[in-house]
Amino acid sequence: MDGPLINLLGLLIAGGGFYIWWQDYRANRRDEVKVASSRLEADATTEPTTVAPTEPSHRLPGAHPTTFAAVAVAVGVSLLLLGLETWTEIRLGVSDEQSDMTVLFGLYTLAAAFIEELIFRGFIYYDKGGKALLVLSCLAASILFAVIHPYMWQWNGDADWTGKLTFDFSTIAVISTSFVFIKSLWYYTVRFYPLNPRHSLIPCIAAHFATNVGVFAIKAMQGHVVGWY
Repeated sequence: MDGPLINLLGLLIAGGGFYIWWQDYRANRRDEVKVASSRLEADATTEPTTVAPTEPSHRLPGAHPTTFAAVAVAVGVSLLLLGLETWTEIRLGVSDEQSDMTVLFGLYTLAAAFIEELIFRGFIYYDKGGKALLVLSCLAASILFAVIHPYMWQWNGDADWTGKLTFDFSTIAVISTSFVFIKSLWYYTVRFYPLNPRHSLIPCIAAHFATNVGVFAIKAMQGHVVGWY
């Protein structure tokens, strides 16, 4: 999935999704400012003031402000995980087996960071049955998240939609898939940990974005960025 047209289409879809999410974020932020102001007014008067929240046409999940600490910890641990993954590949002598990418595909992975976080950390979990079910749902979703990344499998399709599914259980494929699973668990953690009381998606998006920037930088240093598109 690294054709230029597909990458450009992915960038357009991600841009449209981010625009809608950002409008929701701004509406939620305005609501929170109004609520905070009404509480201050209520403290200063004998009768409390209520403010009805505005309702935009969409309400996407996680479109809320968060703390700087939540973002900093999310990004810091994600970069540590990327460093550990890179060190593991070098230690096992498989770093040269990495796949190549273009600059355009690198930009596409940054857009994909938002789309993947919106879908997985935004929707694919279950938080209505207590902490145990939430953890189990995040584990199951992280397995799915790792499996859909085509490191241990590949579909060799033709123009008429026929093709063959092949599998790859090489060391580099197993390492990559394993770390996708671990990073997914971390992204779910930062969605729900105490530093992020509003369960904002911002720490998740920032962590995933930082990871993909780091991957591009490492591939560039190792000679695996092979052109613009």
